[in-house]
Amino acid sequence: MNDESDWTHKGLDSALEVLASQAFYSQLFAIVLTVVCAWLATRFVRKRLRSPDDTTSEKLRARVGSLAYQVQELLFPALSALLLGVAVAISGEFFEQKWLVQLAQGANFLMLIYLIALRMAKNAYVKAFMIYVLGTIVVLYAVGVLDDIVRIFEGVAFELGSIKFSLYTVVRTLIFGAVLFWLGRLSNATGQELIRSRTSLDDTTREIALKAFQIASFVVISFIFLQIAGIDLTAFVVFGGAIGVGLGFGLQQIASNFISGIIILLDRSISIGDFIELEDGRSGTLRELSMRSATLETYDGKDIMVPNERFITTAFTNWTHNNQKQRYPIHFSVAYDTDLEKLFAIIRETVAKHPRVLSGDAVPIEERPDAEIASFGDSGIEILVEFWMEGVDDGKNRVGADLLLMIWMALKENGIEIPFPQHEVTLKNANPV
Repeated sequence: MNDESDWTHKGLDSALEVLASQAFYSQLFAIVLTVVCAWLATRFVRKRLRSPDDTTSEKLRARVGSLAYQVQELLFPALSALLLGVAVAISGEFFEQKWLVQLAQGANFLMLIYLIALRMAKNAYVKAFMIYVLGTIVVLYAVGVLDDIVRIFEGVAFELGSIKFSLYTVVRTLIFGAVLFWLGRLSNATGQELIRSRTSLDDTTREIALKAFQIASFVVISFIFLQIAGIDLTAFVVFGGAIGVGLGFGLQQIASNFISGIIILLDRSISIGDFIELEDGRSGTLRELSMRSATLETYDGKDIMVPNERFITTAFTNWTHNNQKQRYPIHFSVAYDTDLEKLFAIIRETVAKHPRVLSGDAVPIEERPDAEIASFGDSGIEILVEFWMEGVDDGKNRVGADLLLMIWMALKENGIEIPFPQHEVTLKNANPV
């Protein structure tokens, strides 16, 4: 009992000595000061966070509002943790004690990790990783034993040929690599959504901004990961020539498509939504343009993946890039005894009735529905009907099929015959039976 009593008295004396020390109150003052500064900064930023204007799309306004709400929640613990980091360095330098400030900083980091896992992490595994793995690291840092564990891990070293690395390097790379991968996916998805939602930009400009954002994100995250992994970036200079030769021979097709994609985006020869017909006859609406290939969506639900290089080196037809109006023909034949003047009037009137056909006095005469003789056939007169419409005659704009039915019904109502092939056979020198 005496030993336990002595330990208790020594512990109380040590605690009272710490509480009565100048270093304790200096750390306490630093904590209060940093918390007040973080609170004032958070309040200042919150007042400046405005909602998007009315010209912004509803989806973008909701997304920006959600991001603003998340930033407001994370702002106070993040600023507190950063300012307390400065206080930790000052306390350790001038007062030779930093345990209280470090404990407060760890508490802010724990709060920050919990809020990020709760508000931003959608995957259950990501939440578990942040709470249990990152949370454990923060707790070890807060109680002041993380440095000792790091030194132990650094003492466990491995050699792989001429490369030497420690257990600490491996663990650090795995943990922070996972965090960077998650942040990269989150920022990439959020950035794409925000850029695609900007209705003030045209499709081509959005695609250029999107590709530039993706490339910049990949480069930044890659360099950060290499620094965390402890890889000397100057080593890439030594192997730069060899890598360049390898890219030139092995990846020339990929590099060609990449450069072609940049050229397409810059010269704007094609845009999202254009209806494109390739040399081999395949056609579709341009739905997506990536740095490697373009995706043409056909009207029968198929996707055609076209390498970007084909749009630079081969010919193709862009039906709707500069002008949505298209001219289409319809062919049919009538009997030779048909009153053509009456027929032409009926056809022009019938075709003009379709709501998607361009007609009326406001339409230029060369774009109004027209009917004329195409040729004289073996069984009848070949008639050519031409009409103009907005868009491509397929998918939701199946105008040609509607007009064929309308023409057939109009001919039937007016008693005009569509002839079928007829052949007259004459037998010469036939011997009677």
